Amino acid sequence: MMIKKWFALALVMAVAVPGLARAEGPFITVASTTSTQNSGLFKDILPKFTAESGIEVRVVAVGTGQAIRLAAKGDADVLFVHHRPSEEKFVADGLGVARLDVMYNDFVVIGPDADPAGIKGLTDAVQAFTKIAEKKAIFASRGDDSGTNKKELGLWKLAGVDVKTVSGSWYRETGSGMGATLNAASGMSAYTLSDRGTWLSFKNRKGIRLLAEGDARLFNPYGVILVNAAKHPHIKTAEGQAFIDWLVSEAGQQAISDYQVGGKQLFFANAKAPGSS
Repeated sequence: MMIKKWFALALVMAVAVPGLARAEGPFITVASTTSTQNSGLFKDILPKFTAESGIEVRVVAVGTGQAIRLAAKGDADVLFVHHRPSEEKFVADGLGVARLDVMYNDFVVIGPDADPAGIKGLTDAVQAFTKIAEKKAIFASRGDDSGTNKKELGLWKLAGVDVKTVSGSWYRETGSGMGATLNAASGMSAYTLSDRGTWLSFKNRKGIRLLAEGDARLFNPYGVILVNAAKHPHIKTAEGQAFIDWLVSEAGQQAISDYQVGGKQLFFANAKAPGSS
C-alpha cells in the first residue's frame, strides 16, 4: 500500500512539474534584438539548430543596448545584435571573445500615406530626416538604446537636429521595440526608422508605407559574440560556441538566406563575405 501511495505521488509530481519527469536538456541563453525576433527569423532557424545539435536556444529579445548590458552581466551566453561599434567595444573591454559577421539587411524610412514632409522616393536618409524636422512632422522614435535607435540618432546628428530639444513635441519616443513603434507610427500617422526585416513581416500597415530607402548609410550588419567565460565562469562556452559555429557554417548561412516573408528575403548571410571578421 505504501509503495502504491509513493508511486501515485510521484506520478502527480511528474505531471504537475514536467522538469521532474525528465532531465532538462542542454540550452543556451542568447541576448538579441527585437528585429531578429519580430521578423520571425529565430522562429524559423533556431529549431533547425536544435534538431542538429540537441541544444535549445532561449532568446531574450530586447534593444541592442539592453542586450549588451545583459551579456556584460553574464546573463546570456551569446550576444547577437546589430550595432557594430558597440559590439567591438564589448570585445575590446574583454566582455566577449570575438565578433563574427553573420548577416545584414538595411534600414528604411517609414511614414504616413499623406507624406507631409515630402520624402517619398528619396535615397538620401539625411535629407529625408532634414525635411521631416523642417516640417515638424510627427516622428516616432524607439528611444530605447537599440541598434535602430542608435542609427536613428546618428542620422539626426548628421542632419544637424538636436532631438533632445524637441522631445515630446513632434519628436516622440515610444521606449518600445520595433513592432510596437511601427504600431505607434500607424496610430499617430508618424514617420519612423525601421529595419527592413521587421517592416516586411509587419502586418499593421494601416496609414503608413515605406517612403525612403537605398542610402548606403542605412546598411545594417549583425554580429555574434560569445560571452567571455573568464569574466563569468558560468557561461556555457561549448554550447554557445556550437551555436556560433552553426550560424556561420554553410547550413546556418543557408537557413538565414532561405528565410523569406511574402517571397522576399529579409536577411543576407555574410559570414564568408570578403572582410568579414
